[in-house]
Amino acid sequence: MSLSTPADLVTVAGVGADGWTGLSPAVRQAVTDAQVVIGGRRHLDLLPESVGAERVPWPTPLLPALPGLLAAHAGRRICVLASGDPMWFGIGTHLVGLLGPDRVHVLPHPSSISLACARLGWPVERVTVHSAVARDLDRVRRDLTPGRRLLVLSTDAQTPAALARLLTDTGYGPSELTVLAALGADREQRTTGTARGWTATPGDPLNVVAVRVVAADGTRTLSTVPGLPDDAYDHDGALTKREGRALALSRLAPTGGELLWDVGAGCGSIGVEWLRADPTGQAIAVESRPERAARIATNARALGVPQLRIVEGRAPEALADLPTPDAVFVGGGLSAPGLFDAVWTALRPGGRLVAHAVTLEGERELGERAARLGGDLTRLAVERAEPLGGFTGWKPARPLVQWAVVRP
Repeated sequence: MSLSTPADLVTVAGVGADGWTGLSPAVRQAVTDAQVVIGGRRHLDLLPESVGAERVPWPTPLLPALPGLLAAHAGRRICVLASGDPMWFGIGTHLVGLLGPDRVHVLPHPSSISLACARLGWPVERVTVHSAVARDLDRVRRDLTPGRRLLVLSTDAQTPAALARLLTDTGYGPSELTVLAALGADREQRTTGTARGWTATPGDPLNVVAVRVVAADGTRTLSTVPGLPDDAYDHDGALTKREGRALALSRLAPTGGELLWDVGAGCGSIGVEWLRADPTGQAIAVESRPERAARIATNARALGVPQLRIVEGRAPEALADLPTPDAVFVGGGLSAPGLFDAVWTALRPGGRLVAHAVTLEGERELGERAARLGGDLTRLAVERAEPLGGFTGWKPARPLVQWAVVRP
């Protein structure tokens, strides 16, 4: 029987730290009726001997092996065990993506997020959630603003200390941490302290870290709105300046998990702020110089978007095998042989292209493209007040020309 057969319904059951005794009658029935139970070894060990199904532990790595695993047991009643709510950073999301919503029956258990908020008295809708499970903890940096409440799903007992170090290193050492371990079990524990003074020894690996973000004196808060200060980036001058960056992002319009190509990325500022604006999205920074590619990685990590993908190579050759973009930014050099044709052909219909120029030659190139393909041309001139002897005068920056166009 193939995986496409509608009769192949997979049940995904959420399990809490209290194990079998905490399961609802519906979940117990689903497990008892199954012919195959798939889950982590910890979950499988929770099942009583009366469960006669074949017990299959998850393979490693999990996601690449998932289609083959399901195919190997096609035609049998499958029950998958997951922690808490399987649709919250869980396996349920991957199974729905693979099989479709009509093929997956989810029986959620209260998630660790819900339980943590209940213990702390925090409104769930006002909490920002991050997961350190198979994800880079540096993503937390994006959401470090005073007063914000974070919940971080730990990957193991070492995560609270690692998070405390991250907060301290980024100027948020006074932040209040509460580690909630084994939520819902008889052994449930709570440990509190500040990030800067964190000395607690590692405890239960099943834990959630609650953070009330507090900034140390002098710590600068960075918004997720495009247009970060130029000095937020490590760069060698290859930087789309603040005003031009904000204008570019407004036309690139990050939304809905879309993919951006930042071609000739320099220090990576466009890709970084695309992801800061919408962390569900994806971005690829293409840069030919190794030292600049290294700077992009540093900036992405420091600004909370370590998921930014970096491709080191010269366009257009480096673009050949990349996934189809929804938006493309070219910060300069659109006249390079073959570059425009490569990005325009790759861009999906309805996708956005934004290109900048600061030279007369580049400006002429954009004007000619716009005359043939349409779109909008904008010229941005910025002047900043600077000391002039004992007075203050205006110093103009180099004018910027932007072409923004949607592919038909």
